[in-house]
Amino acid sequence: MEICLRPWSTDDRAILADLISRVDRRYLSNRLPDPYTLQDADWWLNMVKEQDGREGLFRSITVDGIPAGNLTIERCSDVHEKDGEIGYFLDERFQNQGVMTEAVRQICPLAFQELGLLRITGLVYEPNLASRRVLENNGFVLEGIKKQAVYKNKQVYHLYIYGKYRE
Repeated sequence: MEICLRPWSTDDRAILADLISRVDRRYLSNRLPDPYTLQDADWWLNMVKEQDGREGLFRSITVDGIPAGNLTIERCSDVHEKDGEIGYFLDERFQNQGVMTEAVRQICPLAFQELGLLRITGLVYEPNLASRRVLENNGFVLEGIKKQAVYKNKQVYHLYIYGKYRE
């Protein structure tokens, strides 16, 4: 299985819209529109075109050439500019196969180098064990648990805060 990261292109609008329409949203931010339209994809891909390599890394994950997910590290702002927040989603067909673990392994060194970051932060809802494992398997350290920090789908979750530091 070949797992590759590649920059998103404005030509990927239908691919992106299709991926997001099928993704499990239980542990994703509410800022992701639902339903996700081609116009939403256009807006995001144009933002990525302007910001990629400066304010973040935005990558498509492919498995044997098939679009499988999205992985981003976005620079934080103000006094946190040397920190980047990681976020990702993966098509359910590719879950539990080590795909995201490998994708995160590939992107972290790029983010440290290209964005000049000193750390990468991962924020994970407590019940999202798979995402916690992805970060832990990539050397992220659990720094703390923010109690009752997330309200999503009429549920309250603790938020696990992970950090990975530049070597």
